[in-house]
Amino acid sequence: MADTVLYDVTDGLATVTLNRPDAMNAMNTEAKEALRDVLREAAADPAVRAVLLTATGRAFCVGQDLKEHIGLLAEDRETGAGRTMTTVREHYNPIVTALTEMPKPVVAGVNGVAAGAGAGFALAADYRVVADTASFNTSFAGVALTADSGVSWTLPRLIGHGRAADLLLFPRSLSAQEAYELGIANKVVPAGELAAEAAAVARRLAEGPTAAYAAIKESLAYGAGHSLAETLAKEDELQVRAGASEDHHRAVDAFVKKEKPVFLGR
Repeated sequence: MADTVLYDVTDGLATVTLNRPDAMNAMNTEAKEALRDVLREAAADPAVRAVLLTATGRAFCVGQDLKEHIGLLAEDRETGAGRTMTTVREHYNPIVTALTEMPKPVVAGVNGVAAGAGAGFALAADYRVVADTASFNTSFAGVALTADSGVSWTLPRLIGHGRAADLLLFPRSLSAQEAYELGIANKVVPAGELAAEAAAVARRLAEGPTAAYAAIKESLAYGAGHSLAETLAKEDELQVRAGASEDHHRAVDAFVKKEKPVFLGR
């Protein structure tokens, strides 16, 4: 695994850490490929029951590495190769797909500024614990680009179409408190407590009924694009599956015995 992204699995929790602090965790090609690949690895690993996505340094992720981007633009102008914007389909789309479709909960521990694709990664998580010194910025329009990294899908679902359009058309820095008030941040904590609190939230999920969490993620994504009737049918399908799980039977037995259930994720 490249040093640009660190990866650790301990007691069912996979911690994925963006690690280019001197570049504010800007995403160059190496970092994008490493993040894409490690998220796919976490999704496929049966030992992983939850994922924590966080970063080192003072930023969560400021999006595309503009230094590399400028070089690729110059190369495209000279050769006509058109390599610059292929990064959306080769990197950003697979990263966001891995986060949103991962059959386990994903927590983003947002330690600092999350801008552009960095905001997209945080929004693609299921739960966001945010340092009180952190901020969010869509930033795309500021460099004459449109939304990518799933932001046009995730942002309006969190805060509504009108507010999403406002933030995309007129990008600005949102404080952690404003992000909380809008519904982007689930929890805001003092910066010094961010690492511990984000890990605690992710660990709690890793110890929970992770098969049920996967079904919850699937039902939320399905309901966002289907009718009530179709969603009710999907809920029935998923509930039949959840009701047959070992975790459900453990939970019922523990309830009868007035004990705390121990979930196995199956």
